[in-house]
Amino acid sequence: MSLTRVVMRLGRNPDAGFPDGDNDQGYVIVAPLDKDGRLDLDLWRANKADCTVDRFSPDPAEKADGWLTHRGSHWFFHYDEEGEGPDEPVYRLGDHTLRLGDYLTIHEADGDDLTYKITETTSV
Repeated sequence: MSLTRVVMRLGRNPDAGFPDGDNDQGYVIVAPLDKDGRLDLDLWRANKADCTVDRFSPDPAEKADGWLTHRGSHWFFHYDEEGEGPDEPVYRLGDHTLRLGDYLTIHEADGDDLTYKITETTSV
């Protein structure tokens, strides 16, 4: 079990205006993963401050940084500044593996559900 840097880039979302995806939009998260590539709650609890989220975009207004958080049975991307928007829930994040090539759906602050593809993973 270790912390892993996971890069997710905007995947194909034709209905949202991204038929080919967009490599310049996405997230970099430092996640507490077990040997199977799933989020490990105990490892997160021991390393909360190091479990970060950075949202990147060519639009400076869309950039944000914060933390990977857990409440109840759900995982969220939490931002500490009001202008960065509310916490973003990741659809069934606790049930997914975070491995190269996997896809995740994030409920964006503007109400859109967008799909992201994991394009890089690195142990930290």
